[in-house]
Amino acid sequence: MQEYGNPQYYFIRQSLYVGLGLILAFIGFIFPFRLLKKKIFVMTIVLAIILTLIFLLIFGREINGAKGWIETPLFNIQPAEFAKLIVIWYLSYILSKKQHVIANDFWNSILAPSVLVGFIVALILLQPDTGAAIVVLGISVVLLFSSGVSARLGLIFGISGTIFAVGFLEIVRYFGESLPFLKSYQYQRFLAFWDPFALAEGAGLQLVQSYYALSRGGVFGVGIGNSVQKTGYLPEPYTDFILSITGEELGLLGILVVLGLTTLMISRIYLIGIRSKKSFESMMCIGIATLFLIQATINVGGVVGLLPISGMTFPLLSYGGSSMLILSASVGLVANVSARANIERKMKEK
Repeated sequence: MQEYGNPQYYFIRQSLYVGLGLILAFIGFIFPFRLLKKKIFVMTIVLAIILTLIFLLIFGREINGAKGWIETPLFNIQPAEFAKLIVIWYLSYILSKKQHVIANDFWNSILAPSVLVGFIVALILLQPDTGAAIVVLGISVVLLFSSGVSARLGLIFGISGTIFAVGFLEIVRYFGESLPFLKSYQYQRFLAFWDPFALAEGAGLQLVQSYYALSRGGVFGVGIGNSVQKTGYLPEPYTDFILSITGEELGLLGILVVLGLTTLMISRIYLIGIRSKKSFESMMCIGIATLFLIQATINVGGVVGLLPISGMTFPLLSYGGSSMLILSASVGLVANVSARANIERKMKEK
């Protein structure tokens, strides 16, 4: 925080993002869903995000080893964050249109949307932003298999995905940096995941310091503002490792409250999606709930060492403008679906 000469820098900036997020949430709440179902509108926005991602790769300035940000006077915009919601929107639109044929002609039905989403994922990977690419891919898989596919096929893909993930980790462990698709810093993250204390002064620094923060907080924490780890020991304490600082200052109870509220919100969004009688609205909610679920899972997994560190932020808690704006707009859209469903139900009861 000293580099900006103002100890309140991040608080002020995040307050601005929260304010803008509330505005976007309200817009999402009142936005007419019929416009979201217009093909020209959907495809224009999809084309815009693809062109933006291509522009970044060609003309973007590299920051921290990645070309993932568009710099503006107010804040840096991260298009990969916007791509998450746009992919949810696009797949919800396409799959809801094809839902009546997916069960009987699954592969032909998902071929075109899979290719387009795969292209977007590839553009994000080239930045590189592995975390965002995993989120987009995970959301896409969930939406594809929520659109009417048979349980048998879903089970087969689930088992295949698990085998692939385990096999990938073993390949990385055995071949290491000799793999052409694995950069040095990415391999170091895997090494830190397997044995962080062996690399406590290097790639394992964040995870080791995260452990110290969590252990120092104990059950009840050291009190708000009394964290030691955020004063320079733990890198990125306000983004990737905000949960570690939460644990240090508010203890295990504080973390359980955060995780409990997050779980409640995600469950509620899934429930709204499941209860919705309209296919598009239902898939939008399921996609948004999955977005929150995957981001929270990857972040928590990285903080406690159950998953490799990926730079994933915790939803609505970590510092970050693009993420806050997109997630806030997503919550507004879910509230929109819920409110409309309640109004329609009350009208039927009359």
